[in-house]
Amino acid sequence: MSLRADAPPIPARIRRFTRAERWVHRTTALLMGVCVLTAAFLYVPQLAQLVGRRDLVVRVHEWAGLVLPVPVLAGLASRAFRADLAHLNRFGPHDRRWLRAALRRDRRRESRPAGKFNAGQKVYAAWIAGATLVMLGTGLLMWFTHLTPLVWRTSATFVHDWLALTVGIVLAGHIGMALGDPEARRGMRTGSVSADWADREHPLWRR
Repeated sequence: MSLRADAPPIPARIRRFTRAERWVHRTTALLMGVCVLTAAFLYVPQLAQLVGRRDLVVRVHEWAGLVLPVPVLAGLASRAFRADLAHLNRFGPHDRRWLRAALRRDRRRESRPAGKFNAGQKVYAAWIAGATLVMLGTGLLMWFTHLTPLVWRTSATFVHDWLALTVGIVLAGHIGMALGDPEARRGMRTGSVSADWADREHPLWRR
């Protein structure tokens, strides 16, 4: 069966993420989701009343937080993942222009130039990586109570609790942005995106 001559052309798709990169993202998202969900059941009174085995929730929360960095560390074996980390860690003049446009709420495409990752994604990646390390460190201080003095544990608990709330808010924003961009979600799910989307959203991406 042949295609009609007047049929619209099938949009070209290009590779954005490898299978290893998608695995890192999904596994990290799952572990982060477990951490946030169990934290909510531990700290929100209305949810805490629904939990019959609080000790089990505590253990799940602790172990999910402990292994949270593992997917990223395992992903370092992937050359593509290491290359994307390099892109995320590189901030150029076009990124500063993107941030200025975002602060001014300038939504024009020409005002927000971006490479493979835009400036917002770079800032988010850096922030969530730092927050994860702080959460891990403070969580360990709270877990091994016999290794540190009381003032350290009290400070760690304060930082851990308030940073957890901030992480939840930032993650909600991240999910909201993803829900508003179906093609970006498709790229993370299947590994490929349309060439039109790439040219429109990431015009400086050298593919």
